[in-house]
Amino acid sequence: MSQHFLLSSRAKTLSLAQVLRLSDAEAEVLFKLVRWPETQGEPICPKCGSFAVYECRRPSGAPRWRCKGCGGDFSITSGTLFASHKLPLRHYLATIAIFCNEVKGKSALALSRDLKTTYKSAFVLAHKLREAMAAEVKGHRIGGEGKVAAIDGAYFGGYVKPANFRENRRDRRLFHNQNGKRQVVVVAREHNGYTVPGTFLTEVSALPFILSHVEKGTIVNADEAGGWNALHSRYDMRRINHEEAYSDGNACTNDAESFFSRLRRAEVGHHHHVAGIYLNRYAQESAWREDKRRVSNGEQVKAVSGLAMKLRPSVDFCGYWQRHKQAITKR
Repeated sequence: MSQHFLLSSRAKTLSLAQVLRLSDAEAEVLFKLVRWPETQGEPICPKCGSFAVYECRRPSGAPRWRCKGCGGDFSITSGTLFASHKLPLRHYLATIAIFCNEVKGKSALALSRDLKTTYKSAFVLAHKLREAMAAEVKGHRIGGEGKVAAIDGAYFGGYVKPANFRENRRDRRLFHNQNGKRQVVVVAREHNGYTVPGTFLTEVSALPFILSHVEKGTIVNADEAGGWNALHSRYDMRRINHEEAYSDGNACTNDAESFFSRLRRAEVGHHHHVAGIYLNRYAQESAWREDKRRVSNGEQVKAVSGLAMKLRPSVDFCGYWQRHKQAITKR
């Protein structure tokens, strides 16, 4: 029997102990290399792009530079997802390592205990990392001529507690017995390729999403849900009746089911509850983890750090608690 990837040495190229042994100066050098790889870590003004900068550290010793061109001050994280950070840089690197090491997800409560921070700080930081992962996932288009992809949907949230007495219970699967909070995560996943999820009220609502993310000419595997019937006009559809079999020689949706297994375990085992406005972000996180499941934890940390440094400050989570948890936009 072959060894599981996560048990092999190839999966473990970075340990949390290595990160925690870093000095603040060493963590600074690493973040500079991630932020400015084109100049081997030499700072570039984020406002005007000038290379003519000089160091002027803060009284606390935190790194800061001043641009000779525009006169503006900036730090390693200025204009990035970690802008206006409060924790030392080494803590952010440790956070990314902890977050990536959890293959099913990391709860904000557990993260706050690991970092000895408030739950609010851990919640926002975790969502910023999900935002970084989502930036990569959202840009994917899958399939193409002769390639195979699976599509499927699974419902999350909107729990309705059953009545105490049996005679008062109703079928909670029926729409009129639900509370309106239940949503379906629809995923399109190429065989040996990328995973692209989206969140909708019904599977039928996901058709424009599928058409925009799955290339024409793709062989699409799906179950016999009526919502997928309209896709026959664009794709070579292979359908399977799950009441008879999970897969056969003609069709198989196991690639999509693997994604849902990861997302369901993240919801039930780690987070216990996922609010509807955040469901899309958790789905995108699970898609990123599914696509990187054969990538070492060191490479995952490097990838998330690079994505976070390329993104602008978070629109949804910069000042999140000060705005009294306004509903975020699904991006």
